[in-house]
Amino acid sequence: QVQLVESGGGLVQAGGSLRLSCAASGRTFSRYTMGWSRQAPGKEREFVAAINWSDGSTYYADSVNGRFTISRDNAKNTVYLQMNSLKPEDTAVYYCNADRRLGPPPPLYEYDYWGQGTQVTVSS
Repeated sequence: QVQLVESGGGLVQAGGSLRLSCAASGRTFSRYTMGWSRQAPGKEREFVAAINWSDGSTYYADSVNGRFTISRDNAKNTVYLQMNSLKPEDTAVYYCNADRRLGPPPPLYEYDYWGQGTQVTVSS
């Protein structure tokens, strides 16, 4: 059974940084696309970033490109989201997700597995 467990959320001031972690278990993820998405109150869930586990290709939403970095640690089966220069509009619940295909990230509704989410709050 696939499990994705996020951690690292919290409260931070604008301009600060946080690093989210997603510990993945239950499969060999070498041919998966791993991603992060987020959902702010009253808004739809949106794509944030994704990485192909096999070759490390990365993809970012325009809103976070240049501020966020997604990476993976093969030995630890963990995916990270380093978030710098945080803004109040980054406040949301952040979810880790996994898709059983490689390549550009699919629409969010096509991801196969989801974590339970971790809250990120950025104060102004």
